[in-house]
Amino acid sequence: MSIDYRRLLLNMFQAAVNAAAPALCVPAHLPPRPKGRTVVVGAGKAAASMAAAVEAHWNGPIEGLVVTRYGHGVPCKHIEVVEASHPVPDEAGLKAARRILDKVSGLTADDLVLVLISGGGSALLALPADGVSLADKQAINRALLKCGAHIAEMNTVRKHLSAIKGGRLAVAAAPARVVALMISDVPGDDLSVIASGPTVPDLSTRSDALAVLTKYSIEIPASVAMHLNDEASETPKPGDPRFANVTSRLVATPQKSLEAAARVARDAGLASLILGNAIEGEARDVGLVHAGIARQCSDWGQPLEIPCALISGGETTVTVRGKGRGGRNAEFLLGLGIATDCRNGIWALAADTDGIDGSENNAGAILTPDTLDRAKLADIDVKSRLADNDAYTLFAALDDLVMTGPTRTNVNDFRAILVTKRN
Repeated sequence: MSIDYRRLLLNMFQAAVNAAAPALCVPAHLPPRPKGRTVVVGAGKAAASMAAAVEAHWNGPIEGLVVTRYGHGVPCKHIEVVEASHPVPDEAGLKAARRILDKVSGLTADDLVLVLISGGGSALLALPADGVSLADKQAINRALLKCGAHIAEMNTVRKHLSAIKGGRLAVAAAPARVVALMISDVPGDDLSVIASGPTVPDLSTRSDALAVLTKYSIEIPASVAMHLNDEASETPKPGDPRFANVTSRLVATPQKSLEAAARVARDAGLASLILGNAIEGEARDVGLVHAGIARQCSDWGQPLEIPCALISGGETTVTVRGKGRGGRNAEFLLGLGIATDCRNGIWALAADTDGIDGSENNAGAILTPDTLDRAKLADIDVKSRLADNDAYTLFAALDDLVMTGPTRTNVNDFRAILVTKRN
């Protein structure tokens, strides 16, 4: 029986997204109704759909506000949904974050603050610390996005320039009970890194934040330097009694999504292997490593006999040196295609589960066994495109972009490679 490999890849990706759908993963983790008020706040690309899931299953009065990326909102009856900018914060995110702090302040021990957190929340909860301007935060965000810093490094800086992240939201809500429901988009599912951990005590320090900025030669505005050198700017740490009434729960993770995709591959008759759910590194280099594993399967039947599926997740980075239109998933695929020379009947899909590959309008792209041949016929120099960080333009020209629109969830990048024949 012949297999439609393109369709199989798309089905695997959809299974990964579905496994993290808030309507399915949020309800089972809702806490009991409190004696007092229930205030719902949150931030992230999944925040609006999480709020809708809470409303659909909550028994009792409810109020609140969540902030999500432009275009990622969904209608809610009792919880206000605000849209703001991502990945670079804007004034709308600042105002929403300030209002969120106001909503959780002045509560009692009888009240519940239900915090809905997902990837993207760092940029969307854009409330600068005293003395730091929004313009300063925007400039540093842009620099961090271009320099190749990994997510934990980015969020170390973001936490120390924020009045709400790095545990400060939970501190503001004390003595109310705080329950944070989190959809993880970070390698290792570190609760303090997801959306820069607004309800989680912070192990990183302001010295760590300065070290990140120094490591990547990022210009430090005078106001930021003054803030980071002030002991009063340090984030709250583990053991702080204000976290005694805080609970954090993971409701969806990259691993669960990869397992769902692996089941789809196995049901189609392909052996499948999850290489890892927390793979990081420069996107094109990660593509090179994945290419080596794929060729080993084809040439030697190790670690899997063909046909097989190699699946991975995590968050790669791109050090932007060119002027093209990229996206880390498209760049991964182009690196993979060049490294394998599209041999071994390799089909691959790489896409972000939120539906947006970086700042572009696609979720990702698909690599086929004839991608390089079709690029050559179209007079496209694939190596030049990779050097110019222009993978998006290449895959757009070949009609191989994956376009989903906002999925309203986010468990980070999904990658699947199908190895279908011997060399």
